Formats: sequence, C-alpha cells, structure tokens
Amino acid sequence: MPFHDRIDAARQLGGELRRFAVDRPVVLAVPRGAVPMAEAIARELGGDLDVVLVRKLRAPFNPEFAVGAIDEAGWCYVAEYAAGAGANPAYLEREKRDQLELLRRRRASYTPGRDALPVAGRVAIVVDDGLATGATMIAALHGVAARKPKKLVCAVPVASREALGKVAPYCDEIVCLESPADFQAVGQFYAEFPQVDDAEVGAILRGYARPRKLEHSA
Repeated sequence: MPFHDRIDAARQLGGELRRFAVDRPVVLAVPRGAVPMAEAIARELGGDLDVVLVRKLRAPFNPEFAVGAIDEAGWCYVAEYAAGAGANPAYLEREKRDQLELLRRRRASYTPGRDALPVAGRVAIVVDDGLATGATMIAALHGVAARKPKKLVCAVPVASREALGKVAPYCDEIVCLESPADFQAVGQFYAEFPQVDDAEVGAILRGYARPRKLEHSA
C-alpha cells in the first residue's frame, strides 16, 4: 500500500506542496474524505482551509459510479459515457436537482454564517483523496477557476492515468504522487480508508486556525 491512511497521504503530499507555503495558499478540500487531508496540508503550508462543494452525478444503476459532477453554482460536467451508462437527459436533470439541493444543505452545515473563502489573486490548492474518473475534480476546479485564483493546483495522492488526462486542462498544475497502471479504485491504495462523516467535516472547519508560523521554518 502506498499510503497507510489519509493523514499519511496528506503528509507525503504536503511535502511536495511545500514550495507554495510562501504564498500562504487557500487549501480547498473536496468533502468529505479529503477534509482531514486538507487540514493537515493547510497546517503544513500555513494556509487557509475551506471546502469546495461538488457532488458526483450518480449512474442510474450504480450509485458509486460517476457519470458527471455538479458544483455549487449549478455548473455540470457530464462524461462522454453518461448515456451509455443509462443516464438519459431526464435522469440527469433529476440527479442535478437532487445533488444541488444536497450541496446547499452541506454549505449551510459546514460553514454556517459565512460564504466560501475568497481565492481571487491567491494560490488555490484543491485536494482530494484520489481520482478515479476525474469528474468530481473537474467540477471542483471549474468552480474555483471562476473565482479568479492566481494559480490553481490539483493535489491528489493517487489517480488513474485517464483521470489525470481529463483533469489537466482545468488547472495550472497537477501534483499527484502515484498514477499506477493497475488503478481500479481509490481505496485500494490505502491500508485504512474509513468514511468521514458530516460532523467530522464541520468540526474540522470550525476548529481550524491558520498557523502563525510554519513548523518547518522554525
């Protein structure tokens, strides 16, 4: 296993991202699994922490399989194979409405009383625990790019090679530790890969305070 758990992956990824510490970046997690990772990376870099809310559009007969993704603003990425997976236009419209409503509830729960942190003119690093199809990351990057960051970075511990190719046009740089030829699922590269619940996400976001001084510069 390349990674013991998400925190192990975050530590390794943080080492590759350390060159961005001078910019005090905004580190944006794709919930829910990537939120503990993004917290560890934000502490390493002395940056700010937030979430970028996106949801995958689920295949009709396999809810674990993404046929696209949607962001908070309602922008959608629909994969070229969506129709072949049974996602016709009527199904996609229903799925978009359902996922957009869930995103609204999550924003109210995760960051009550405030909007997303501003990223204009700053380095924005979007973190996920891995990329299988790349659909969710594409929606996340598109949403962040619309907010005009100075530099947009996609940071993941592991990804399929196909997903990396699809994601590349949507960001300025990809930092990926592993892209194995035998990729089947993100979880296969972690010894421990537990679910992260909404309560944990909310607690991390409410409790995070940007470090005043970077540990590695002490």
